[in-house]
Amino acid sequence: MVSVFESENIRFVEFTEELVDDYLTMVNDIEHVAKFIGERRTPYTMEEELEFIKNQKITQPYTFSMLEKSTGEFIGNAGFMNIKDGEAELGIVITYAKQNAGYGKEAIVNLLRYGWNELSLKRVYLEVYIDNDRAIRLYDKCGFKEYRRTDKDIYMEIFSE
Repeated sequence: MVSVFESENIRFVEFTEELVDDYLTMVNDIEHVAKFIGERRTPYTMEEELEFIKNQKITQPYTFSMLEKSTGEFIGNAGFMNIKDGEAELGIVITYAKQNAGYGKEAIVNLLRYGWNELSLKRVYLEVYIDNDRAIRLYDKCGFKEYRRTDKDIYMEIFSE
């Protein structure tokens, strides 16, 4: 897998069928991961995940898989979606085995740098479940500011300097 870009501890690579087992482990972990990334509570099948990878490559070319540089192990997926008029939505998900290791902050800081410098983004926004306290603290540490709240979600944004 060829790196699109790298940070100190992370290689950001294109989505690939080679990581489908890692993707399935992550998205099918309802208790630790999936409850924060969507409404679905039933496991994804291999066929569904392969179709997702295929579609992701076409429709969201600036979303990446993250690999640990020292081991090559899968960390998670992150990147930009819905890019339009200098704005993009940030998404990030880290597999349970790699949570609490500092990868979230490193990934976001470097994704933002990539977005500002390579994609000429001016604004990045995200949506996070209101009960995902850890993610909200992380986004705040990375400079995101809340601009809207519902009973279910918090909407945050950051602007290029």
